[in-house]
Amino acid sequence: MNNLLFDFTVDKSTRSVSINREFAAGQSLVWDAFTKQELLDQWWAPKPFISRTKSMDFKVGGRRFYAMVSPEGQENWQIQDYTSISPKTNFKFLSVFADKDETPHLPGSNWDLNFSEQNGITKVSIVIYNESLERMERMIEMGFKEGFTMTLNELEALLKK
Repeated sequence: MNNLLFDFTVDKSTRSVSINREFAAGQSLVWDAFTKQELLDQWWAPKPFISRTKSMDFKVGGRRFYAMVSPEGQENWQIQDYTSISPKTNFKFLSVFADKDETPHLPGSNWDLNFSEQNGITKVSIVIYNESLERMERMIEMGFKEGFTMTLNELEALLKK
């Protein structure tokens, strides 16, 4: 096991989940992996699921509409509405589940992603704020920690290529 940082904290009092993960890659490359459709679709799903982006416009007011697709072909659609972007260092989005016609299923969660690099190691700090404690608890019960850990491991493998 490498000694790169990875921690995952659930705080019910603030209805938030905090994830800190380091990658042995430059900040620009890690940023691109989170913000470019052709890279996102290579890692933004826990195996055996795959990520399939239908549309993505990475700008404030823009949106990513994508599905996590099961091996059997079942599609679980999600929307990410970009609310703030500071190139290479931070972006925020509202994440909501949706149907195939892009109808959102509220409530959602607000994601705040920060990127920093030191000595060739990029740290990604993610805070996910949930609109309700019930939604956060459901997310945790559905295996979010395990699934997102697997997803970030996919990113790590991609960055090594």
